[in-house]
Amino acid sequence: MPDGFILTFVKAFVLANLVMGVFAFLTWLERRLLGRFQVRLGPNRVGPFGLLQPIADLVKLIRKESILPEGISPVLYIAAPALSLFASLAVFAVIPFGEEATIPGTDWKIFLFISNPSVALLVVFALGSISFYGFLVGGWSSSSKYSLYGSMRAVSQLISYEVSLALAVIGVVMMAQSLSLTGIAEAQDRDGLWYIIPQFLGFVVYVVASTAEVSRIPFDLPEAEGELVAGYHTEYGGMRFAMFQNAEYVALIAFSAVASILFFGGYEGPWLPGPLWMLIKMTFFILIAMWVRATLPRIRYDKLMSIGWKVLLPAATLNLLVTSAIVAWRA
Repeated sequence: MPDGFILTFVKAFVLANLVMGVFAFLTWLERRLLGRFQVRLGPNRVGPFGLLQPIADLVKLIRKESILPEGISPVLYIAAPALSLFASLAVFAVIPFGEEATIPGTDWKIFLFISNPSVALLVVFALGSISFYGFLVGGWSSSSKYSLYGSMRAVSQLISYEVSLALAVIGVVMMAQSLSLTGIAEAQDRDGLWYIIPQFLGFVVYVVASTAEVSRIPFDLPEAEGELVAGYHTEYGGMRFAMFQNAEYVALIAFSAVASILFFGGYEGPWLPGPLWMLIKMTFFILIAMWVRATLPRIRYDKLMSIGWKVLLPAATLNLLVTSAIVAWRA
């Protein structure tokens, strides 16, 4: 039986706050790691080892004056960052961190997920697309050509990379015979191997395409400050600007969680509890994203689109055809 409404609401509240807390910690961790990569210190003044720097940044952003530029569409301008953040957080509603767990000191058992729809993977892609509506609406409603260019870049990236991303994931779906994230994790446990082995090409396509999806370096063209001042959020400041940045980072955490389930067995693993396995695997992907940011420069926009249509799409199609042949032969 599924958990009741009250328990589900409590789990959702706790999970949302945990994700926001992890987001704050990761901003500190990334700045410290970038400092190491670039032979400098990073944040180290506010609190021990600079750990309170995210709180200082939050206080600074809250205290900033909230200004509405002239010529904007006020309702859309205010709603856009909230829409992006909500869609990024909502992805965690369908991500399983385990199956069942017993509350310490009681006999109560709870599911370690908010919901488990049979089409959870489709929900993830739908919410990822909705998040980009916030970027598009925010840039368009700002009444600034730089913001509009940035938002159009975000949408064109979405179109070019979402196709490759979907094709890369279909190979996993065909092997697991399920669109449920729980079903995919259980299928890898049943088959006795993680799908990164038979789906390595799909995994590479997923990592590159998801990096572009969340606008991480070297694919952060929607906010290229050298060309667009700051991209779609040029006219935003204070907490509205912070919500856009928060949405991007939460999306990175979400795509890392999905990658852990699709290719690394999710919460399945020996010895440790399921949530700890998920945390370890997600950390692996997030650290790779930070490493890539410190290593690679931003590429040209035409090169970005060429990679999507001329490299990733053929590679994802080839992976899909080979997987189809193997699945048909096994059947």
